[in-house]
Amino acid sequence: MSINSTALSRLLLAERRSLLRQVSRLVGRDSAEDVAQKLWLKIQAVRDDPPIINKHAYLRRLAHNVAVDHIKGDQRKTGVAQHVEALLWEQDQEPGPDRIVESRETLQRVRDALANLPEPTRTILHLTRIEGLTQRETAERVGVSSTTVENHLRRAMAKLARIRDGDPDEK
Repeated sequence: MSINSTALSRLLLAERRSLLRQVSRLVGRDSAEDVAQKLWLKIQAVRDDPPIINKHAYLRRLAHNVAVDHIKGDQRKTGVAQHVEALLWEQDQEPGPDRIVESRETLQRVRDALANLPEPTRTILHLTRIEGLTQRETAERVGVSSTTVENHLRRAMAKLARIRDGDPDEK
């Protein structure tokens, strides 16, 4: 161990409380002890050439630099974590041109199928899905049973799903 590092280690022990207060202003109380440990490790690597004249000022500056390095390291870790999070979980919000064309074609197929639904299926679907009536209210308005409304809805929704999915038998 060099003379400089021995003298700085002794000074660190004597000034520990004051140094912890200094670095906690920069990094917070929770990280001050981590910075003190890093500072001690830095001090162990200090050599004798050149000799340090003002060891107190050197120790204060070294503590400040280690605290700043600690902050930068935390910021890098946070930045990397946010980038990884974005890569893993965020999806591209803009669909590509192929997806837009495909979606438009699917929408047109469903619109055509809706227009070609037989009566009273088209009316029943409109009343329940667009106007928001219950099956019972729709049955009363159309003059059929609730079971008939349910059967028309089930068949219509199945047909629209097949057309949406591109089933060639349902064009």
